[in-house]
Amino acid sequence: MALTLKHIAESIGGAVKGDDRVLIKGINSLLEAEEGEISFLAGPRFKDQVKATKASAILVREPTTLYQGPQVIVSDPYLAYARVATIFAPAIPRFSGISEKAVIEQGTRLGNDVSIYPFVYVGKESVIGNNVVLFPGVYVGNRVRLGDETVIYPNVTILSDCIIGKHVIIHAGTVIGSDGFGYARDGDVSVKIPQTGIVEIQDNVEIGANNTIDRAALGRTLIRKGVKTDNLVQIGHNVVVGENTIIVAQVGISGSTRIGKGVVIGGQVGLVDHIEVGDRVMIGSKSGVAQSIPAGEVVSGIPTMPHRLWLRTRAHIRRFPEFAEKMKELESRVGELEEQLKTE
Repeated sequence: MALTLKHIAESIGGAVKGDDRVLIKGINSLLEAEEGEISFLAGPRFKDQVKATKASAILVREPTTLYQGPQVIVSDPYLAYARVATIFAPAIPRFSGISEKAVIEQGTRLGNDVSIYPFVYVGKESVIGNNVVLFPGVYVGNRVRLGDETVIYPNVTILSDCIIGKHVIIHAGTVIGSDGFGYARDGDVSVKIPQTGIVEIQDNVEIGANNTIDRAALGRTLIRKGVKTDNLVQIGHNVVVGENTIIVAQVGISGSTRIGKGVVIGGQVGLVDHIEVGDRVMIGSKSGVAQSIPAGEVVSGIPTMPHRLWLRTRAHIRRFPEFAEKMKELESRVGELEEQLKTE
């Protein structure tokens, strides 16, 4: 597929400087782009790459003299890149219809144009929406509901009674609706608390590979609209994640924690149970969150503190050995002065 630069610019709300009749067949990085491809300048550190690129056009915030070909002027080149990449992205591969090697239990309702690969299992009384794609090895338990246009990649497990919305993507190896980690202690013995709730994932959510999202002890674990999670994320029972929140890899969220809207959680962050993280909070990578965070805060560290304070704290940590030596020296000098005072 080849599109004119004019068509691409109109699709993303950009303006062309130069020849808008140039044909574009794909998008690539500045260094890897070839003739017929478009690229993008995301920031000033890539200016040297603009000079060397072989791309037939570039996406830029402002016109640049570093590149002599056609330029598409946009407010955010990186966002424009995402939208252009969507235009050229290959379609998701689909199995034609329902494989004879899939198992569909009694009472399940299937929507129009579903694509169900071999070795899929769908339990009793489930509802599969229109244009859903289930890749090989997917397990769907009893009474599960999958919304229209949802894509479930290989070896995903969705256990009984869970609800998945429309336009959801769940990547390979993820488990939805496993038991929450709930036990009561009887002396030295751990007594399991039955996890009788569900997981509900709303529309336009994307769940990365090898996530685990636990079902609620009572009620529901809730992932609201537009949430995006990276790979290897653990979400405990009865957690609520607010709309359009982003959760980066290896985050662990303990049970009954509530995450607000538009939150960004960096990689390897750990959050304790029963706390609240306000709307638009940003949590730096490797942070340990031990208490609730008000809306709009930017925090880092173990335990978390304002991000700028954490940066200053880290700078001092490197100097602790030096401080310790100075402290010993001062203690010695104070001791000498005390001895002198005793003899006077």
